[in-house]
Amino acid sequence: MSLSLLIFFAVVFVFVCMLRVARIGALVAFLLAGIISGPYVLNLFQLTDTWTFLGDLGILFLWFTLGLEINMKRLWNMRRTIFGFGAAQVLMVAVMLFPILFGITSWTIMGCIMVSLLLAMSSTSEDMQLLIDRNQLNTNMGRQTFSILLFQDLLSIPLLAMLPVFAGKSFNLGATAIDIFVLSAALILGVVIVGRFILNPLMKLVAKLKSKEAFLLAIMLNITAWAIVMDLIGLPVGLGAFLAGMLLSETIYRHQISADISPYSMLFLAFFFISLGMSLNLPFLGQSWYIILAGVLGLLVVKFIAIFMVARVRNVPAPEAATIALVLAQGGEFGLLMLQTMKTSGIDALPQMHQEILTAIIILSIMLTPIVLAVFDLLRKSGKLFSNQPLSKPESKEDEQKPEVIICGFGRVGQIVAQLLTSENIPYVAIDLDVNAVMLGRERGFNVVYGDTRNADVLRDLGLTRRTRAVVVALDNAANASNTVLTVRGVAPKVKIFARARNLADSKALLKLGVAEAQPETIESSFFLGYGVLTHLGISENKIDNLLDEMRADNYALIDTPVSDAQ
Repeated sequence: MSLSLLIFFAVVFVFVCMLRVARIGALVAFLLAGIISGPYVLNLFQLTDTWTFLGDLGILFLWFTLGLEINMKRLWNMRRTIFGFGAAQVLMVAVMLFPILFGITSWTIMGCIMVSLLLAMSSTSEDMQLLIDRNQLNTNMGRQTFSILLFQDLLSIPLLAMLPVFAGKSFNLGATAIDIFVLSAALILGVVIVGRFILNPLMKLVAKLKSKEAFLLAIMLNITAWAIVMDLIGLPVGLGAFLAGMLLSETIYRHQISADISPYSMLFLAFFFISLGMSLNLPFLGQSWYIILAGVLGLLVVKFIAIFMVARVRNVPAPEAATIALVLAQGGEFGLLMLQTMKTSGIDALPQMHQEILTAIIILSIMLTPIVLAVFDLLRKSGKLFSNQPLSKPESKEDEQKPEVIICGFGRVGQIVAQLLTSENIPYVAIDLDVNAVMLGRERGFNVVYGDTRNADVLRDLGLTRRTRAVVVALDNAANASNTVLTVRGVAPKVKIFARARNLADSKALLKLGVAEAQPETIESSFFLGYGVLTHLGISENKIDNLLDEMRADNYALIDTPVSDAQ
């Protein structure tokens, strides 16, 4: 067993490194590792109930992660692009794929509709990583691509709800459409109501414990509870996990949840793709290689044409339209999830072997996307395809919504800084682990959220980048302040940091970490007190100012070490 594990992890490591160099997502590496370790290659492991169980957990975590991205405020701000461009893209791809599938397969009309919609979906994880690696996420092209991906994630609700319909032998289009619309609306309304009146108070109680373990367990219980509810009413458990994510996306804890759950989500997603790779019938797929190859090429060509046409109708420049179409031309995790969910739920809308062929087509299309984009870039730079015009920049309106200042800690100091920034209309976001301070601050109109400032993922999720103008560390604990400064430095090394320090020793320690200013509270409050005393004794204000400037020089070098640090 130990040797098998060693070989397995070595295979995973090699694939992750190789595919990372090729800018292909790590999930594909896990899938390839599952294929290599499975019964048809090295035969290190068999697809046992344990692997299947871990894969099922991976499915739940992926649905939960997708749901966590569906934020109602974000949907409203981007509604025109999401429901315009996104809906048109999915519809155009499905309309072009349906007659092809209906003509070359023996599937039912419902089966062809389902597969057309599944193949219209793209790989959110790979596409987002591609945009980040290519530094295109903050371009207009990147924003439009993100909007389409967001619509596809939102479309997951009705498509999941339609799974029982796909399993049936009869289909009443009008009745089913109404049922799905009503169900989707009811689920979204339920998310808003439950999130506001039940989940928020519950998460508040858990957050007061300040226990990371309790916080994670509350998330796990929420996922499991909703999965069971959906299972009891005859809907896929993945829909329950998706709704659990949507519920928590509407709370002040969303950023901390995203940061805390990310490592576990990736772990269980790895198990899902490993088990998926183990379950692939390689001998059968080898016999059907020409079908798979034709399917991959056909999918990429059809989706490229459909998305390019929609983009051009929306007056997107040709180079950007081509880039969007190439980025989105592959299949996605949603299709893999739906096929796996059908398999585990016993839904036989498609023959089993056809499901395996579709799985292989989606996987290969995901792997080919970075290669196709690299060829496109090469042709574009050489001037053989499009002139090498730069992508347009994001609209200034979108940029203004990002915080220019991030306040770490929302005690008395953080609140005063927030008030000063508000008075000058400077966008900011404050972060604190004290849920009472967060709730009270939000009631008073402050932009404050729940989160751990020592967590780099939380800071990134809240907008910390190299373009952030300043970070204010207003924490009353010296160790937490130092750890926060180190975390900020790791994310944005050149950002200016202004810190609060309790005394001179803490101030010197923070300055050594690269803080621009670290004001010691005890000394500065003493200066204000002394200023009042000297003024009362008749000393001129100019003389007092000069004296205090001398004492502040060289980081308070003239001030001797205090006899006692007591206040």
